[in-house]
Amino acid sequence: MWDNPKNLLSRQDIENLQTELLRENIDYAFSNVKFYKEKFSKIGINKSSINSIEDIQKLPFTTKEDFRDNYPFGLFAVPMKNIVRIHASSGTTGKPTVVGYTKKDIDTWSDLVARVARSASVTDEDIVHIAFGYGLFTGGFGLHYGLEKLGAAIVPASSGNTKRQIMLIKDYGATVLVCTPSYAMHIAEVAKELGINPKEDLCLRVGMFGAEPWSEGLRKKLEEALGIKAYDNYGLSEAMGPGVAGECETQNGMHIYEDNFIAEIIDPDTGRPVKDGEYGELVITTLTKEALPLFRYRTRDITRLNKEKCACGSIFARMDKPIGRTDDMMIIRGVNIFPSQIEEVLFGIDGISPHYQIVINRVGALDDAVILVEANEHLFFDDMKHQRMLVDEINAELKSALGIEIKVKIVEPSSIERSIGKAKRIIDNRKI
Repeated sequence: MWDNPKNLLSRQDIENLQTELLRENIDYAFSNVKFYKEKFSKIGINKSSINSIEDIQKLPFTTKEDFRDNYPFGLFAVPMKNIVRIHASSGTTGKPTVVGYTKKDIDTWSDLVARVARSASVTDEDIVHIAFGYGLFTGGFGLHYGLEKLGAAIVPASSGNTKRQIMLIKDYGATVLVCTPSYAMHIAEVAKELGINPKEDLCLRVGMFGAEPWSEGLRKKLEEALGIKAYDNYGLSEAMGPGVAGECETQNGMHIYEDNFIAEIIDPDTGRPVKDGEYGELVITTLTKEALPLFRYRTRDITRLNKEKCACGSIFARMDKPIGRTDDMMIIRGVNIFPSQIEEVLFGIDGISPHYQIVINRVGALDDAVILVEANEHLFFDDMKHQRMLVDEINAELKSALGIEIKVKIVEPSSIERSIGKAKRIIDNRKI
């Protein structure tokens, strides 16, 4: 039902379609969004400037600051009477970024999420437990409407009260779990504390996880702990919400739905494109949004693209799991490091739980970090010899993977705060 025929297009067909839609979108934004009219006029850009997909580089970037400068509705392309939904970011570092949707946008969004879910083997016979918060955050409603359009039965549990969540998952026979990967891990732990074996006592078979970076190591732990196949999906509120990209059954990168989005990878310092297959900052342009067209939005997420045909048959480009954000990158003794690189190392070591925090301090002109690693319940916490051996093992693995040693401290089980949403992996004392 949701195997879109556009999946069968050739790479050239996709780029021709994108070029046509981009030209139309430039004309639409020029006529309806003052911000873009001024931007495009200043550099002499109009739809006739675009003759191939490479010409997108002629367009200016859009940033989060542009959203804040035009807060709340200055980037909307339609009058408010045509807006049927408003979402926004948390606004923890300033004014939130506000996004709007027309009815057509809601339909497009639902279709995109349905495609993501179908690629993750979800069908109309599934019962889906959604443990994302329902509110201004796009995750809860975005996944809800798309999965509902697919025909699945939705349990809109929202977030919090983990014991009750587990009761509902068990009693209602949920087969799909939707939440952040860190919260899924917490659900698995609490289930174990309650004497519930997820692989024997629950019906879960699929996890659709997103909203935060997570490693292959965490995927393996989740699949083992919950007895599921864990799929990644990607989205951001500025571009639509969830539904920008999602994994297929190969679990080898997230297919970007390129009939709706153009994805670029740039050097975050220079703004220039990187070579094919290299890591850089993801830049997204929307092609089908009505309320809020978006051109070359700098996501700050670091990833890379693979444009080779997937084993599933799709020609849509695949993006790797983001390894971090440009604003999450640490420079420890001259080495650029992302939290996900540390996570990948930690989750390959026995004797620790899948919970950690990175405490960053500024020492002189350099960043310094301490990794707090939670011991699992099998480690006797007063066994200092075992702790030292574990720290030595972690340090050796970190040095092998990252090229430097980082201070490691073993902390007691359950001492690192659990989150019902995105895990707080970094405590940045540089900003205090």
